Amino acid sequence: MKHEPRIWSLAQMPRLDGRTALVTGPTSGIGTVTALELARAGARVVLAGRNPDKLASTAADVRGEVPDADLSSLVLDVASLASVREAAAQAADLGPLHLLVNNAGVMATPARRTVDGLDLQMATNHFGHFLLTGLLWPQLIAADDARVVSVSSLMHAIARRAPLDDPHVAPRRYARWQVYAQSKLANLLFTYELQRRAAGTGVRALAAHPGYAATHLLSAGRTSRPGPIASVLDAVTSVTAQSSADGALPTLMASTADLRGGTYCGPSGFQQVRGLPRPVGSSKLARDADAQRRLWALSEETVGLAWP
Repeated sequence: MKHEPRIWSLAQMPRLDGRTALVTGPTSGIGTVTALELARAGARVVLAGRNPDKLASTAADVRGEVPDADLSSLVLDVASLASVREAAAQAADLGPLHLLVNNAGVMATPARRTVDGLDLQMATNHFGHFLLTGLLWPQLIAADDARVVSVSSLMHAIARRAPLDDPHVAPRRYARWQVYAQSKLANLLFTYELQRRAAGTGVRALAAHPGYAATHLLSAGRTSRPGPIASVLDAVTSVTAQSSADGALPTLMASTADLRGGTYCGPSGFQQVRGLPRPVGSSKLARDADAQRRLWALSEETVGLAWP
């Protein structure tokens, strides 16, 4: 292990020829940029999203910048456990998997239960990725040197408690921003517990957050309805936030830099809002080992898979 970089830029990204990366949620925002830069570095990139037309459009956009990009598409809706299982079965043909970027997410959506009876935010942001990672675990192990990178958020720090209640029971009052914060806290609890469990396997678990990045997800999360308000928020965000390209840098750092497992990457600027990425800290609750273990056990029960 070399000296860990304190500040990282895209110029430090290594070549990734011969390596396979799967990115969830690649059809917009930082997911698109992540997929593009991984392809530019020579990786075989699997675009995993729920809309085939958007996947095709994203692939065309990436090839517009990287004509010889090695891309494939995988239809995957992480909010559906059945879809995750089907996609993982199809992904078995990929062989060893060197990088899994758990990027897909929703933000502060109104109360909604999935077909599995789970909260939409927790299902999309945590449970679906937990199951996906578990099902792809043999392929990650087979890569010998692999990473699982989960995209969290600054918002994880406002979660008042870990999401350890029965996920099939809807709360009396739905606080969508608290649920979002809990889902992003779950990303970190998962990362730290996975890193502990992965010791000696050759797989590292890391996490990243984009700071305050100008993505549609950000503005859409601030209003329950699309339309004029969302358009205004998009305009405000585009002025005050860093770009999607800059917002993707912490994910790319976590995916490729010489870092220890358990590292959390985020912007280096004031309050981690913007700037080039570096290793950053997380909340005290995210580092609660008991909460990490309990969420893991709850997640295994919820998705019906005990691993690793």
